[in-house]
Amino acid sequence: MDLNTSFLDAVRASLRGEAVEWSTEDIPGDIWLPLFRKAEDHHVLPMVYESVCRSPAGKAADPAVMAAAKRHTVLAVIGQTRKSVEFHLLLTALQNAGITPMVVKGIVCRSLYPNPDARLSADEDVLIPSEQFPLCHQAMLDFGMELADPGMDIAEAYEVTYYKKDSALHIELHKSLFPGESEAVGDFNRFFETAGERKITLKTDGGDIPTLDHTDHLFYLICHAFKHFLHSGFGIRQVCDICLYANTYGSVIDWEQILENCREIRADLFAAALFAIGKNDLGFDAQKACFPGSWQSISVDETDMLDDLLDAGVYGSSSMSRKHSSNITLHAAAAEKRGKKAGNGVWKSVFLPAKSMERQYPYLKKRPYLLPIAWIQRLWRYFREVLGGNDQNKTAESIRIGKERVELMQKYGIIR
Repeated sequence: MDLNTSFLDAVRASLRGEAVEWSTEDIPGDIWLPLFRKAEDHHVLPMVYESVCRSPAGKAADPAVMAAAKRHTVLAVIGQTRKSVEFHLLLTALQNAGITPMVVKGIVCRSLYPNPDARLSADEDVLIPSEQFPLCHQAMLDFGMELADPGMDIAEAYEVTYYKKDSALHIELHKSLFPGESEAVGDFNRFFETAGERKITLKTDGGDIPTLDHTDHLFYLICHAFKHFLHSGFGIRQVCDICLYANTYGSVIDWEQILENCREIRADLFAAALFAIGKNDLGFDAQKACFPGSWQSISVDETDMLDDLLDAGVYGSSSMSRKHSSNITLHAAAAEKRGKKAGNGVWKSVFLPAKSMERQYPYLKKRPYLLPIAWIQRLWRYFREVLGGNDQNKTAESIRIGKERVELMQKYGIIR
């Protein structure tokens, strides 16, 4: 059994709350360290460790490797449990202050897992009506949260990140679910403009969670994965979230509406590939999810998508070269929106118009004539980050990955 096969086998078992049935003959003895490293890359180490440690092969594995994985798992799960408790307290404080938040991803998805706190979340995402931001910002400060970037223009930002001292709690506070200035994904916000009118309350062990209705939420999970695919990729955890959500709430999901929406943003083949991966590798149950024939009839080869996401790690962060390849893929997606064919994505993504660079270089708002200076800064930062790492983080490697991923976008009908 090779690394990717064993990794998927372990993840699938974890989604069922089961242990793998590996004997010592099933997998090579030297696979454990690479397996746990891959699980770390995808932020699913507790899930993988819990599913393999009780198997005959796991019991016979190198005790030092297993002990280290167990230690990291225990610390991660304890930390996640504490964050979940503190988040519920924050949510109550926001509601008491008159805020009407909706929680997306994170704790909502964790509630679907056999062991919720083994599904890790780096932060929690909270969506509020934009007009409530001043009141919400003050409520966050009153709770003890602080701005992660004190210098940012919080009035203009579509999302603001907060953290709490002496706590692992991080919050991404959204005024919209996607950056409106993004040519590639900014128009996704239109699907969620009236989502607050359809919001629901989800009952969890820790308390009630106000969130998107199930059709909106599943479509948002697809859009969020799609956004990261257009950047530098996404890992197995997002596919797990989508499959578990569909299995759990499929009977009340408007599948035809989601398909119509996906076609509108050219993500129908992309989404179909994710469900194919789920069916073949992660326990997605078409019957349980009430997955209709309109979806099942979509013919798609998911193998290249699976290879890409396994290589990507969580949010495409497996290497600096991959992260910087987003310069090419985002340009290709934006060009498609404008009805044009992508040219040299690297250089055109560096030399953006002033409006597109204001968030990263706030001085352009008052002094747009300094755009050439911002271009130089952006170019210098790009080469410093790409060339400053190890042999994998070279410009040529970044361009190679970007071109391969553009071909992947063409295969799945995202661009022509």
